[in-house]
Amino acid sequence: MAELAKRHVFIEKNEVLSYIHLLMDNLTTIKDNTGEFLLHFEDVVVDDKSWHVWNWPQGVGLYGIYKYWQMSGDKKAHQIVNYWFEKNMDEGAPPKNVNTMAPLLTMAFLYEDTKDSRFVPYLDQWARWVMHEMPRTKEMGLQHMTYGPEKKGQLWDDTLMMTVLPLAKIGRLFNRPEYIEEAKRQFLIHIKYLCDKKTGLWYHGWTFEGNHNYVEALWGRGNCWITIVIPEIIEILELKKGDFLREFLIDVLAAQIESLVKCQHESGLWHTLLLDPDSYLESSCTAGFAYGILKAVNKRYIGEEYREPAYKAIKGLLEQISPEGAVQNVSRGTGMGHDFDYYKNIGITEMPYGQSLVVLCLTELLYAYI
Repeated sequence: MAELAKRHVFIEKNEVLSYIHLLMDNLTTIKDNTGEFLLHFEDVVVDDKSWHVWNWPQGVGLYGIYKYWQMSGDKKAHQIVNYWFEKNMDEGAPPKNVNTMAPLLTMAFLYEDTKDSRFVPYLDQWARWVMHEMPRTKEMGLQHMTYGPEKKGQLWDDTLMMTVLPLAKIGRLFNRPEYIEEAKRQFLIHIKYLCDKKTGLWYHGWTFEGNHNYVEALWGRGNCWITIVIPEIIEILELKKGDFLREFLIDVLAAQIESLVKCQHESGLWHTLLLDPDSYLESSCTAGFAYGILKAVNKRYIGEEYREPAYKAIKGLLEQISPEGAVQNVSRGTGMGHDFDYYKNIGITEMPYGQSLVVLCLTELLYAYI
């Protein structure tokens, strides 16, 4: 109990577990019943909301539930993840792109746990596609290739979460050092072009077609992917203390977190445009920040003084969970904006990544009870 007191835990463990189960129940029943969230492109219609779809929102959702199962051994969480893969492999994988790569991260972890040989062709072929066929920008960055119009020459911060983490994990699993080196290279390229040197925060995107960061939006959810992926890549690649990349990434993360704490709202949440108090408070980025900051503290990448901002964020998030387990104030999928009003006007709804990112930060909170 002395250690708990030291860490200022503000909620009982059984309450945390109850919230996680409530969120999982809601996450696995999310569905677009109206067609409002169908994205219509020339050659495909994409459901960006429903749980059963193979895309990035569900990929992030799977990872949140998987991490909870890994931490707790909860059978329900394990069943949810396994059923999703069983169903989607039976139905067939979608076209390969940055976003549809996202579920491969959880698949790689599952394969490591189970050695289920059915996963091997997916992991092998999708990673080979990233290495040899995925479009590249100048300097060999991974172009943010998604459904819809070509994004020629574009780097987005989302790519590190959705594609580079899975590539790194598959490289570790199959002992393919060229995959690992490619993952490292992509982190450095994205840092070079997306990290704002003045604040340590990250721009949403960069284009080599004009060499600029668009409207220079310091967008919340885009930034939260960075707060998540830096601790994750250090862990996935098992970078040792003193490794140059490890120390460099920690410095990048620390600079971002220092600025994040300064712009955290009194509610514990962050604005969807981080430095614009006129933009709305947004839950999914807050959950990502809470997870990344808390994990960085627990891993001793940053100081203990940052634990309290993470707890403050989690307290604020708990107030955003409805009795039905839906996380409120989550912004819809967000393309590259060409003015700040674009970000301010993105709609708010219940999305898989909202629930799953809250599951992630609550799972990291469970370490306080050990």
